[in-house]
Amino acid sequence: MSTQATELRLNASRIRPGLIITWTLLFIGGLIMVTPLLYMFSTSLKSAGQVYDLRLIPAAPTFDNYIKVLSDGRFARWFFNSALVAVTVTLSNVFFDSLVGYTLAKFQFRGRQLVFIAILSTLMIPTEMLVIPWYLMSSQLGWLDSYWGIMFPGMMTAFGTFLMKQFFEGVPDDFLEAARVDGLNEFTIWWKVAMPLVTPAISALAIFTFLGNWTAFFWPLIVTTSRELYTLPVGLSSFAVEQSIQWEMIMTGAALATIPTLLVFLFFQRYIVRGVMLAGLKG
Repeated sequence: MSTQATELRLNASRIRPGLIITWTLLFIGGLIMVTPLLYMFSTSLKSAGQVYDLRLIPAAPTFDNYIKVLSDGRFARWFFNSALVAVTVTLSNVFFDSLVGYTLAKFQFRGRQLVFIAILSTLMIPTEMLVIPWYLMSSQLGWLDSYWGIMFPGMMTAFGTFLMKQFFEGVPDDFLEAARVDGLNEFTIWWKVAMPLVTPAISALAIFTFLGNWTAFFWPLIVTTSRELYTLPVGLSSFAVEQSIQWEMIMTGAALATIPTLLVFLFFQRYIVRGVMLAGLKG
């Protein structure tokens, strides 16, 4: 009994008022952030007559709204467009950003720091200032209202290059020299030796790039004019205008667009956290 009483006193002493306040504030903040999301899914399960019922759990939940939205061929097309753009841009970022980051980290050549500074300087330019040059380029090259016009601005990013460079600098040069002694060329060394050693960075870059392009709205709205090429956020915007008084349909479309991002966070959150933590340590 004395041992148990001692353990209880020790556990009680570890519970500090500051810790309780911190966790309480975090819980309240998390609840505030999650409530709109829960209300969105709740509204998507309501009929038109229940939309203005503020209860999170519908009195008579129904999946009719999802059936109506999914039966609309436009939504499937918009979903495909977003998936195509997000996956293509993600693969391009992983390839080019890691290749450039490896070059800047492991090769010594004249102007290397100047190139790196020039790449980083683009991070200070707001996206809104780049829209006009992007549009003019797309117009001159005939890329308006095309998949390539949507994708080309994000095929390579300064953030991804910086992230990969930081990680490649931590790869031991001895591994690379051993591969060169074995007769491997530089591209093979990068692909088969260096890349497997920076898997957390690749995972984090891929996840952030996919989510960023999945939810992109501003540039796809400007560069596309035909509904067949709308990405999901742009298509949902036009859908919301059409269904201006049918909030249950709007919330259903928004819920379907949100589900992929939630699944990405659910299944890959450990890679996101690990990649960010390691990036901070290396920075």
